[in-house]
Amino acid sequence: MKSMEEMIQAAQKAAETIQSQMNEMQAKLDAIEVEGMSGGGLVKVRASARGRILRVEIDESLMKPEEKQMVEDLVTAAFNDARDKADRVSADEMRRIQGGMGLPPGLNLPGLG
Repeated sequence: MKSMEEMIQAAQKAAETIQSQMNEMQAKLDAIEVEGMSGGGLVKVRASARGRILRVEIDESLMKPEEKQMVEDLVTAAFNDARDKADRVSADEMRRIQGGMGLPPGLNLPGLG
């Protein structure tokens, strides 16, 4: 039977391993890019899988004062599309890393929400 000290050391080592893997995962998610679109591609938003916005593109045909409200709506829709895609990629990556660590699916680990 293991001593309490051995169990504590094993738990600390496991926590360090998980933290290291989580740091790697966050860096990986920040490097993966997704693109949200609206208006048939008139507005595009590029974001990292962690949800960091990288670029916004608005087709010049929309750059008219009378189109202001529509442009705002399209930008909002493109942001939401990018965020949805980022969330899906992030969830897929989390399932993959949790499976690799032997953790149960759906376990929410701090720092990766």
